[in-house]
Amino acid sequence: MAEAFPWQDALWQQLAGRTQHAHAYLLHGPAGIGKRALAERLMARLLCLKPDGLNACGQCKSCHLLAAGTHPDTYVLEPEEADKAIRVDQVRELVGFVVQTAQLAGRKVVLIEPVESMNINASNALLKSLEEPSGNTVLLLISHQPSRLLPTVKSRCVQQACPLPSPAQSQSWLKQKLPDLSQQVVEELLFLANGSPLTAVQMHEQGVIAQRAEVVEGVKKLLKQQIGPSQLAESWNSVSLPLLFDWFCQWSQLMLRYQLSGDEAGLGQADMSKVIQYLADKSSQPKVLAIQDWLLAQRQKVINKANLNRILLLEALLVQWASLPGPR
Repeated sequence: MAEAFPWQDALWQQLAGRTQHAHAYLLHGPAGIGKRALAERLMARLLCLKPDGLNACGQCKSCHLLAAGTHPDTYVLEPEEADKAIRVDQVRELVGFVVQTAQLAGRKVVLIEPVESMNINASNALLKSLEEPSGNTVLLLISHQPSRLLPTVKSRCVQQACPLPSPAQSQSWLKQKLPDLSQQVVEELLFLANGSPLTAVQMHEQGVIAQRAEVVEGVKKLLKQQIGPSQLAESWNSVSLPLLFDWFCQWSQLMLRYQLSGDEAGLGQADMSKVIQYLADKSSQPKVLAIQDWLLAQRQKVINKANLNRILLLEALLVQWASLPGPR
């Protein structure tokens, strides 16, 4: 049974309490807030033969088959490899499932995650199933970045924004999940995860706090000319590219904000605040704007899984970063 999160209570009552269900839902919101668990809960509720109020009973034949991963009327569509696209032939296989009759004489339920990993051909192949799914089929689409979806996909779904937990809910849930962590580490993880508690757990498992410390230390050494861009780029092999670009985009934004406002309270996390203040004081605004534009463009390529040379990309970033302090 998928986990029920307290910040989803109101949305769950609204979704599970419907007497008539849409043929397609688009559940969207930031990564790490429990959208997949919500979709799996809804899938179980839609397929259950004897629902217990708003929830699946967990005891009927359908619930047992679903729990065993052998339910004949479910279909989960995901990239075949992490960070790869959902291909058009995968969608065609899904369309073949949609046109079949439900084997348990109830509904069929399809779960697709993340929808934005479908390329244009794959998205177009899905459109007819979204518009007129055969029989009693419900499609549950999960998106972390709905802005990347085709308007034709979004317009064929009931779009449902999923709630981000409050800071208090995130902290409370994370402390229950990882009781050995100090309050300081809990807060730091949630900051790095942009408030998404499931992402915070993932980051803890991946050692992201230690990776962040390594990156910050490397940036400081680069600016003191104690290490070169090439050597530093190679030393960051364990840190994911999206994470690195998120941090550098954030730091360039904080620099620009400080240049415009002079507000020392807006310098971000303590680990980089002095560095950001120093760079903002020593760099010209056009230079900061230029590196920010470059970072955003490269970050988009990273998000879109472009075939990039990691070391050369990071080296280019670090060369520009090291050259920021200079004549204003």
